[in-house]
Amino acid sequence: MRTVTKLAGFAVGLAAVFGTTYGIGRVVDRAPAAESRHVDGPAPATGAADEAADRLPGGLLVSDRGYTLETVDVAADEFAFRIVGPDGRPVTRYDVAHDKRMHLIVARRDLSGFRHVHPDLAPDGTWRVDTPFDGAGQWRAFADFAPTGGEPLTLGVDVTVPGELTERPLPPPSTSTTVDGYTVTLTGAPQPGRTSPLSLSVSRGGQPVTDLQPYLGAYGHLVALRRGDLAYLHVHPDGTPGDGRTRPGPAITFLAEVPSAGSYRLYLDFRHGGAVHTAEFTVVTSGISTGPVPSTSGPAPTGGADHGPPGHGHN
Repeated sequence: MRTVTKLAGFAVGLAAVFGTTYGIGRVVDRAPAAESRHVDGPAPATGAADEAADRLPGGLLVSDRGYTLETVDVAADEFAFRIVGPDGRPVTRYDVAHDKRMHLIVARRDLSGFRHVHPDLAPDGTWRVDTPFDGAGQWRAFADFAPTGGEPLTLGVDVTVPGELTERPLPPPSTSTTVDGYTVTLTGAPQPGRTSPLSLSVSRGGQPVTDLQPYLGAYGHLVALRRGDLAYLHVHPDGTPGDGRTRPGPAITFLAEVPSAGSYRLYLDFRHGGAVHTAEFTVVTSGISTGPVPSTSGPAPTGGADHGPPGHGHN
């Protein structure tokens, strides 16, 4: 979560965003630290390895910059995890970003399920929250946080929820969707290799909504997940409530830059009527890829010594 971020590092699939920011919502690729990268076979030259790491999107690593996401408990009624720091101990101090010290986003690997929740921190460094996993399947959990004294990070781990697994097809691309009686219309489309504005307008009963309520310090939060590896990208809109220029609807504008063609799932969280609503879109981009294109099959790379359970997915 940064003040200026860049929605980048997309490729073949759609699975979004923890490193995020206010102002112009752009997500930047985060290069993993050398000690957290996992390389099979002969080690490449340092320059080549650093260049590859620079293009790696958020959420693909379970370990980065000396920090590791560890699952503590996956129960029917609770999900618990912790962040272990470079000293090998659970992290207990975090900076507040967008009103919270931890943002947890979960998505099913087929992108048919999505939730953005905020766990509670225990004195021993364990984060706990009522289970965010809505049904059986392979899920990706993203921890978006900023350890006190450290850089903002997004770490990801796969979670298996037992039960009958049914693959759900990705909904077709659309510029309009409905949720809880609201209609959200998308104008604009990400273009590989260039920054493009995305405007999401909210209406209800045919009338534009002009009194959106702030949610976590913004009028909207946009998460983009790349289909296939679930690379995570999280952005915030251009402007903040109370800045004297940003209107509370109906339009929420983001700037997005995607370096490659592919399919993405966009999730917009907005608050109105005292409740948070999530609108979902499928977007397909085409053009010349300027970044690596991951495989659409198999588990996403997680880096570090611990690759997490087998199983994608605001950077």
